[in-house]
Formats: sequence, structure tokens, C-alpha cells
Amino acid sequence: MIGIIDWYIIKKYLGTFAFTLSIFTVIIVIFDVSEKLDDFLRHQAPIKEIFFSYYVGFIPFYLNFLSPLINFIAVIFFTAKMADQTEIVPILSSGVSFKRFLWPYLISSTVIFFVTLIFNLFIIPETNRLKIDFENVYVNPKSDNSKMYTHMQIDKNTLVYIENFNNNSKTGYKFTLEKFSGQDMKEKLVADRISWDSVKTKWKIENYSIRKIDGLKESMSAGLQMDTTLDMRPKDFEIYDNIYQAMNMGELNDRIKKEEIRGTGVMADLKLEKYQRFVYPLSAFVLTLMGVSLSSRKVRGGVGLPLGIGIFLSFTYILFIRFSSMFALKGGLPPLIAVLIPNIVFGILGIYLLMKAPK
Repeated sequence: MIGIIDWYIIKKYLGTFAFTLSIFTVIIVIFDVSEKLDDFLRHQAPIKEIFFSYYVGFIPFYLNFLSPLINFIAVIFFTAKMADQTEIVPILSSGVSFKRFLWPYLISSTVIFFVTLIFNLFIIPETNRLKIDFENVYVNPKSDNSKMYTHMQIDKNTLVYIENFNNNSKTGYKFTLEKFSGQDMKEKLVADRISWDSVKTKWKIENYSIRKIDGLKESMSAGLQMDTTLDMRPKDFEIYDNIYQAMNMGELNDRIKKEEIRGTGVMADLKLEKYQRFVYPLSAFVLTLMGVSLSSRKVRGGVGLPLGIGIFLSFTYILFIRFSSMFALKGGLPPLIAVLIPNIVFGILGIYLLMKAPK
């Protein structure tokens, strides 16, 4: 059951969280405008696009990224204020156990967890698409948008190689396609150029030659142009570093399945992005536990000391997440382990602080 005191704490928690969220929104937008203004002017970004494409995507992305910090600050601020005003001591003295005192915090962190999870899975990928499309045109446009030396397995028996693929023109050069039956090559196609026909949704191959092998028999044919259907699209050759953040869960899962066959070297990036969307919201529980344990004791100096410790620990948590992600991308650490380690380490720290908290 939820009592009067529970509702009081829940309103304090969620109200402080929403207020802190709005303050951070104003701060990050002001800092970003000052940083990106030169880019906007240099690339002549339309004002409408800046507001309704870039910042519509920018604000949810960074608020989600900073949500552990915002949540931690909110919990510590209002809990330390309650302790400073001697509101917690009467609650515990009335016979309420510390575990029961944590119940409204659990309810509030559960609300934040589900809201963050829904945003991570369904909303932020779509807003990220707006932000990334804008950045790739008006902030960090690539003058040379070409991917070099791409090897790809498009199905169990088919391998392709493209020496140079230009994403602007959707055209690849020095194209090779090899078909196998077991270990034996059955067909090899070599072409000077391959380009994507968006109307026919097919690939156009130009100046090609085909070598077919049937045991000891071989045949050769050549032509100037032909259309073909291949299980690959121009987006498979996109080279923007942030492209996976703009994929919804369906696109991400589909790309992971294809990457298991193709082996182009981006599996760690894809799985890390997928697992982060599910695991990152768990920080609501971990940091809430730590925040209550740190700030429920009345200390001299008011809320300053708990708030300072909370900001330090939340930045450490975010930094830990960045380090573990880099180990997954560069050091061979399994992506699932990389996204779980920060929550496991800080969860253990939270349990320790809970045991040491005044009861």
C-alpha cells in the first residue's frame, strides 16, 4: 500500500527530477548553441531545421545520456534536504523500517526506469535520426563519403568485394561477386562499376565479365550492363560513426542478423548499441539506492557535502560506462559484459552504502 508519506516522497522525487531535467535542458542547449553557432552559419543551416530537426533530436539524446547524473542529483538533493530539516528521523522513529522507507524510492525509480526504457527503444532512435541527418549535412559533412575495400558475405554461398563505394552517388567500383558450393567456386563475376537504382530497387552492373566453373569445364561471358538483385543496400556502406544510434530495434536486429553472415567487423558496435538500450535504464535503481544511502543522514553543512559526493559518483558512473564501451569496441570485451559491469560494480557499492546507512 502507498501511504501519505509515500506519496510525499514520490512527489518530491519525481518533482525534483523533472525540475533538474528542465534546468539541464536549458544549460545543454545554451552550451551547444554557443559551440555549434559557427557551424550553423558556415553551412547555412535553415532556422526551421535547427529547431525542428537538430534540437528535437539533440535534447532527448543528451537528457537520456545524462539521466543517471540528473537522477542521482535529484535523489540526493531532496533526500539530503529532508534529512537536514529533520524529516527522516521522525519517520524512522515511528517504527518504519529503513527498507520500508525505501519503498516510495523504488516506485519512483521504477517509473523513471520504464519511461527511460520506452524512450530508449522507441523514441530516441527516431529523434536521433533527425539529429544525425542534420549533423551529417550542416555540422560535420563528409566531403569524401567513400568506403574502401569492403569484403562482405551476403549469404551462405555468396561473397562480394567492392574496392571503393561512394555513398553520395550510391556507386561502387571494382566489384567482385563469387558464388560457392561448399569449398568449390562455381561462378565469379567481375565488374568495373555497380550502382543502386532506387526506382527499380536493383543493382546495375556495368562492364562485367562472368566466369562459370562446372568441374573441369569453364565458360566465359561478358556484357556492358545488367540489373541484378542482391541482399545488400547502400545503407550497408554508410560510414558515419553514429549511424547505429538512428536505427530502431527492428533495423538493429536485422542488421545484427546480417552481420553474423557478412562479418564486416561492426558486430561489437551493433550489439553494444542494442544492449545499452536495455541496460542503461537500470541506472535508475542503482543510483537511487546509492543516493538514498548517502544522503539520508543529517550532516553539518546541509546538502552541500552529499550533493558534491553525488555529483562525483554520478560522473564516475558515466565515465565507467564510457571506458567499458571502449573496451568492448577496441579491447575484445563482450558487449553484454561491458554494459553490465558498471551497474554490477555500482550496485555492489550501493548495497554496501545501504548497509552503512543509519537505520
